[in-house]
Amino acid sequence: MSIGNDLVLAQQLEELQGALKRAQSAQAKEKLKTDQIVAAVYQAAKDAAVAIKPPKVTKPKKDTRKNKAEVALIHATDWQLGKKTASYGVETCGARMEKFVEKVTHITDIQRKHHPVREAVLMLGGDMVEGLDIFPGQAWEIEAHLFEQLFEAARIIEHMVRHLDAHFERVRVICEFGNHGRIGRYGVNPRGDNIDRMAYKIAEDRTKDLKAVTWQSSEDWYQHFAIGKYRVLLVHGDEIRTYSGTPLFGIIKRVSAWAAGIVPDFHDCYMGHWHNPASITIGNGNRVFITGSPESGNVYAQEHLAAQARPSQRLHFIDPEEGRVASEYVIWLD
Repeated sequence: MSIGNDLVLAQQLEELQGALKRAQSAQAKEKLKTDQIVAAVYQAAKDAAVAIKPPKVTKPKKDTRKNKAEVALIHATDWQLGKKTASYGVETCGARMEKFVEKVTHITDIQRKHHPVREAVLMLGGDMVEGLDIFPGQAWEIEAHLFEQLFEAARIIEHMVRHLDAHFERVRVICEFGNHGRIGRYGVNPRGDNIDRMAYKIAEDRTKDLKAVTWQSSEDWYQHFAIGKYRVLLVHGDEIRTYSGTPLFGIIKRVSAWAAGIVPDFHDCYMGHWHNPASITIGNGNRVFITGSPESGNVYAQEHLAAQARPSQRLHFIDPEEGRVASEYVIWLD
């Protein structure tokens, strides 16, 4: 190789190194900007929590009956808060979720006539907000921007938690985030920088005064927890890729693979994302529960998927000693 070629290669190497440094610098600045936005939101939420006095809650009387108790398992997911359709918007979302939590406690009181139900587990399944710039043309379907979506979602979650705390001796909140909560297009920003997660954190900070309430969350793509002997896998549902409605075969295949040892052992898997309530039994006897959405009037689903679901969420009662679902309800909200 000639000296001239060596010089050219050296010059090219120097240019590549310079380009790499500039790219790394730009990436670091972008990450710093995102981190600063996240930190600012958390600080604003903390300041608001200090400024506003939470309402006093009268705890329920302890149920001292000795017969077998069950646990209320509540799945709230896919609110798409901020989306605007002919029959759905921010106010509709708030009203429907208020109706949902009232139905939860009403059905629980019916169950309590037969046996104790002292504890509630609230699963927040993701896509609590509609997000912004998730797909082309989304701006034309949005009623509220990210700031309003974030704080209204946090307000509704806080209201639900306080309502449950007033009707149960103990409340656990399990938090999973969805694809609509991400900031920007897929892969642009860190997966963990998610509006759902911010709303959960705000609501958690706002309910610090509730001593019987605990929260579980992580940056993982799933949440795993137990109610006595009953083991639960909570995912959002976007892990199964399709563009043609609810992919039952794809869900069975993926959840069966998870049950083969990919994730910790579980009995049943809960997911949202597909906006249509359904239940499936997979090969090993485990079940998959798909929970609907409080949304209605989705023109995209009508036109492209030939599908339209009634607004709903899910409520189960769990027998913790037997490790199974004792009864299950789809709660209709229209």
